[in-house]
Amino acid sequence: MNKIAIYPGTFDPVTHGHVDLIKRGIKTFDRLIVAVAHNPDKNPLFTVSERVDMLKEITKGMSNVEIDDFGGLLIDYVRIKGANVVLRGIRAFSDFEYEFQMALINRKLSPKTETIFMMPNESFSYVSSKIIKQIASMQGDISKFVPKVVEEYLKQAGLRIKTLRSKD
Repeated sequence: MNKIAIYPGTFDPVTHGHVDLIKRGIKTFDRLIVAVAHNPDKNPLFTVSERVDMLKEITKGMSNVEIDDFGGLLIDYVRIKGANVVLRGIRAFSDFEYEFQMALINRKLSPKTETIFMMPNESFSYVSSKIIKQIASMQGDISKFVPKVVEEYLKQAGLRIKTLRSKD
């Protein structure tokens, strides 16, 4: 049986924590679909297309990962893709409370779909996309928290961020 997992999120922008979960997800599942959610309520900095492009660039060379986007209910998307697992990242207990509630709702909507929680590497556990955007908007150094391609997208978005990046 193919274990297909969906890793949904806004990814605005992609952080090293997201990439950590993607790398671990592709080792855990036969196929991992990283799905960028259409969520205008979050007031994204980047368009869905830009976030998809960032993720495609970051995951280039990862053979069992697919980058896609979706609107509507996650569980409907999971069914359409023939997946049986939703992968969610949890940084802190506050994340768990919300994610646990969503997992239970999804279980009611689709009892055959499992939700698996993964914690990012502890060095990324405090990093969020919101914090990255705040640091970047105040011209701080984000090079330790995001891939280089994300740094470039943030610069193109008009954020004058410091570039203190050491060699990757």
